[in-house]
Order: sequence, then structure tokens, then C-alpha cells
Amino acid sequence: MSDTSQSTGPDLHALFGIDGEHATGAEPVVALDRDGGGVGADPGARGVGAPGLDPFEVDDTHGAPAITPEGGVEAHPDFAPIEHEGALDGSPPAGHSGDESAHQDSASAGDAGQWSGITRPSRRGSSQRFLTDVIVDMGIAARGQVEEALETSRIAGTTAERVLLDKNIINQDGLARALAERYGLDHLDLGVFSVDMSAANLVTTAIAKRYQAVPVAFSDKRTLLVAMADPSNVLAVDDIAIMTGYEVRVAVAPPDDIAALISRLDRLEEAVGESGSQFGQDDEEDEVVDLHESSEDAPVIKLVNQIVAQAVEQGASDIHLAPDGHETRVRFRVDGVLADVTTVPRKMAAGVVSRVKIMAELNIAEKRLPQDGRVGLVVDGRHIDLRVVTMPSVHGEGLVMRVLDKASVVVEMDKLGMADAERERFEAACHETHGAVLVTGPTGSGKSTTLYGALKLLNTPEKNIITVEDPVEYEMAGLTQVQVAAKVGLTFAAGLRAIVRADPDVIMVGEIRDRETAQIAVESALTGHLVLSTLHTNDAPSAITRLIEMGVEPFLVASALECVVAQRLARMLCPNCKRRTIIPAQVLRDSGYKAHVELEAYEPVGCRRCGGSGYRGRVGLYEVMQISPEIQKMALERQPSEAIRDVAVAQGMTRLRDDGLMKVRQGRTSITEITRVVGHN
Repeated sequence: MSDTSQSTGPDLHALFGIDGEHATGAEPVVALDRDGGGVGADPGARGVGAPGLDPFEVDDTHGAPAITPEGGVEAHPDFAPIEHEGALDGSPPAGHSGDESAHQDSASAGDAGQWSGITRPSRRGSSQRFLTDVIVDMGIAARGQVEEALETSRIAGTTAERVLLDKNIINQDGLARALAERYGLDHLDLGVFSVDMSAANLVTTAIAKRYQAVPVAFSDKRTLLVAMADPSNVLAVDDIAIMTGYEVRVAVAPPDDIAALISRLDRLEEAVGESGSQFGQDDEEDEVVDLHESSEDAPVIKLVNQIVAQAVEQGASDIHLAPDGHETRVRFRVDGVLADVTTVPRKMAAGVVSRVKIMAELNIAEKRLPQDGRVGLVVDGRHIDLRVVTMPSVHGEGLVMRVLDKASVVVEMDKLGMADAERERFEAACHETHGAVLVTGPTGSGKSTTLYGALKLLNTPEKNIITVEDPVEYEMAGLTQVQVAAKVGLTFAAGLRAIVRADPDVIMVGEIRDRETAQIAVESALTGHLVLSTLHTNDAPSAITRLIEMGVEPFLVASALECVVAQRLARMLCPNCKRRTIIPAQVLRDSGYKAHVELEAYEPVGCRRCGGSGYRGRVGLYEVMQISPEIQKMALERQPSEAIRDVAVAQGMTRLRDDGLMKVRQGRTSITEITRVVGHN
């Protein structure tokens, strides 16, 4: 078949002067400059108007870099075909076993969690075959179907590939895989591949739409990996190289995937920075930052917008920007676990930090001392509060942004994950007319969410509920919520003193941090108020000893406390990919449990819906300790927390690790996750 209609574009090997035969050794890397300087031009010496081009990245298969989902680079082994089930567009056509197309899938469906989204070709460099021949050889379409499409294309004045698409014989992804194999390029599954936002922001969305091409990662310090629908569009490759100043390595992706990515980039950009007036906050408009200002002319602003929007979209609680000397790592903490998201090039890193500092009204000239501030903004119609902390390091200035979604829906008590017995004890304590109910745990363990669940339970018109918080994480109707402002002297202690004089029925103190706050909270609990607060301890019994160590008299602690709840957050197994397993008794013993038999449970696998982690969402682990007369007596005697714990367990308290094991039995989480969260001891 020699008809020219079989080719979707010019032969790139002919354009770039690459011989069709490939040596078995290392293959040359071809670079052209804008002035036609020929092969081998030094890309490091080019100017902005004459960047080096390398659409193929024709490397030795042992040395060619492979892009990881985090945007890193790693050497890949020789390509080895991997069997898969079904052809690319469904089942293999009649007469084709599909073995020839097996090399197109890098992993089976069960291994999707470990697959980066990159499928490598069977060989690097153009095969100089007609695309229709490649489609047949890969088993995407039968020979007869292709012959019929060729005849139709001659009459219709179109290409055979377009005819095959129109007749639904092949799909966009199958054609993209065939193009990648035809030109010896990587194929990208953008539904799995993790796009580097700092790379994607190097071109405007208008350019991306015009060329159907988006930079998706940095192959190395001088090379961009660009996903293209048409790899034969050398003008697009040339223009992207000129605009970005990087060499270009081409990969192939389906047009609809590229269009969806461009649409998502647009949506992330447009999601951030709407006016805060819609919330009726005219007196605080100076606190709501409009991130859209001149974003079309400032790639740094656009990058910050998209980082924040992506973090909110993924439900991240923290955004970390940490320099490492060469570039700045961007990580999100999602479900309590940090994960690399992208990297910011060194030339943009200082601008990104300065932009965030300007938003938070920090001193951009001060880089030697830590600073902290806050910024209010609107993301996709939701009011988001960012708590910004800068940290000077030996490699430069980094920062952490705590993401607080004020409009988040407060969960019901029965959805927190407490067992029925624990929830009944906790609710009974919250319905007392006076006393102190404490929730303990490390930072980020969900203490505030539990307190807000209790407040929602108590929030009735006949009760006056006042809170003092830093910051106000959730806004609830019917409550008087006070924001701590240390700069003007409104501390927890000062706010609590004022609240006591405001005729409250229920008082919520965001955190007991010092002796003065602890003293006022305990005395308020003894004078007819129900006090809810948090404390940083590892377990419930330690709350008693912590208050005594802070300077509160033991007799006040024993009389005021009604209930103490300790909690952690463990990741829940993804319901779409978790699989049954049997945990050996030795593994349970290594995790700190006295087990003599194995346990039937579930383990994480990883799929597209959970991002390959095997987990989606989090569930609480709780231990609820009621203050009984025996525990009151032990508090008066200043008994250690270990002794108090033994008595509480004997009286029915379920320990954190035991609650975790119960949730492992229920299939809600895994034993490794419980060990990670609670520890071995």
C-alpha cells in the first residue's frame, strides 16, 4: 500500500534527516536550531530565538529518561512486551490474537496503581511505515477493514485513519497509540499521568488549544515532555521550544485527553480569586485576595493560582513548598500523607514565594527570619483561608500553607466513625449541664471536626454557645464565634474571660495552650458551664496528668472533667480496588497485638480512582474515657497515666489501637495503616 493518504503527515525522519535504519548501539540525539544550524547544535549555547529541538529524544534505550508521575526522571530498562486483555478499542478483531498489540499496555488493570501512565514504543525513532500498516500490525483493526477504509478515503478525499474513526472501528486512544508506535514515541495516558503544573504553565491555554499540545513534565533541566495529538506538527514543536526556551521531547496523547487537560487548566485558573463581596464581607474585602490580577501577563501568579486550586480540588490540608538547591518541590498533604505534586523551576521559585508572601501581607524583603500570616480567598465559590508560614533554609526560603475550608459541611456525630458504645458515652457527656469535655490528639487528627460535631448536636435556640478559636475553621449558624487576635491582645485566656461574663451555656475553646487558659476553662466548668476544648496528648488518660503538669490543682481537674476523647485519623481503603487478604498472626504480633491466629481482612491495591494509593478518605479512631469515681481518686493522688489507663480499660474504654483493629476487621482500613497512625506500642 503506497498511497499517500495512508500517512497523517510528513515523515519526520525525512524532515530531520534521520536515517531509517537504527544501529543497535547508542542512537544519536538530534537537535536543530532556528537558523538551520544542523545536527548537534549545542542547546546550552542557543539564544531564546534559537532553542534546540528534539521531538523524538532518540536515545539509547538504556539511557533514555522516563518521566515519573512526580515529574522526575529515571532510567528505563529495555522495552519488554506485556500481555494484556483485549485490544485497545475493545476486543481484538477476528483473525487477530492481539499479541502484536500487547506491548502497548505497560501494566494490567490490577497493576494500574503502580503504572505511571507512560507506554513506551517497541523501538525508538520512526519506523517509516504507513500508519495503517501499524494499526493492522498492532491488532487495532483488521486488514480488511483497513483496505475498505483506504478505498473510501480515496473517494472521500480524506485519510484512512479518519474513516476508521468515523466508523468507530478504532477510537482516539487506539489511533494515538498507533501514532506513538509509528514515530517511535512514548504514549501518555493523561488520566493516569501526573501533570507537572509548572511545566503546563509555560505555554498559554490559547497556544495549547491551537496546537493540541501541552507540556506535562520536565524530562531534565533543559527538556520538556510535551503531550501532542499530532506528533508530525513540527511547527508546533518549534514554536513551543521558542516560547519556553526548552528543548522539546514529544509524546503522543489522544486529542480528547489533551482537550480535557486544557479545560481543566482553564477551570483551575478561573476557580480562584472571585470577589468576596458575594459573602457579604464588605468590611473584610481587604482580606480577600483577587488572584486574577494580571495573571495573563504573570506566569508566576497563574502558577500560584493553579497550585492553590489543585490543592483545594484534591482536598489537601497543607501545601508544602520546599527548595532543594536546584528546584522547589511542591507537595500536598492529602488524607494525612504528603505526596509530591510538581516542581517549580529555580528561576520561578523566588517569584512563587514572593507572590504568596504578598498575598499574606508579609515582608518580602525579610528572608532570614520565619514569618506567618493569613490570606482569605475564594476558590470555586468556596471561602478558603490559608495560614502561611515561611521557613528559611540552607537552600532558600520555603513555605507551608494550611488550607482551611470555612464552608465545609460539618459531619454528623454518627458519621465520625465512633463505635456505638463510644458515641453514646461521648454524647452523654456533651448533654451534661456543666463540666469539661476534652478531645486530645496531635495536630491534624480531626479534633476540631469532632468538637464541631458535638456543637451541631447541642446547637438549639435555647442555648447560648460561644466559641473562641484560632482560626475559626468552620462557620456555623446560631453560634457566636470569636477569632483570636494576638496582635491586639485577644488571646484564648482573654477571650475566655470575656465569654464567661457573656451568659454562655456552652463554651468552646479552640485549644488549651497554657496554664492561664487551662485554669479559666476548668473554673468555668465548675461554675455551671459546659466547656469543650482540645489538648495535645497521645491518649485520653494523659489529659489528666497534662492538666496537672500545667499547674491546675488536682482537685479542680478531678471535679471538672466529665469525659476525655483521644483520636487519630486513618486512611480508608478504596472501595473500588481493595482486595481480601489473610493477615498472618506473626504480622499482627509485630504490629503490637497479642494474636495467635490469622485475621481475614482487606489490603490496599491502587487504581485510578484513588490515585494509585489504595486509599480514599479517612475515618476516625477513638478512645472515650469517662471520668469515674475511681479515676477521680487517682487524679487526686497524682497517679501516672499508665495506671489511669489500666483502670479505664477495665471499666470499658476501647483503646485507639483496638478501635483500629476493629475497623481492620470491618474492611474499612488496613493493618499497615493502623500501625502507621497508632504505632507498635
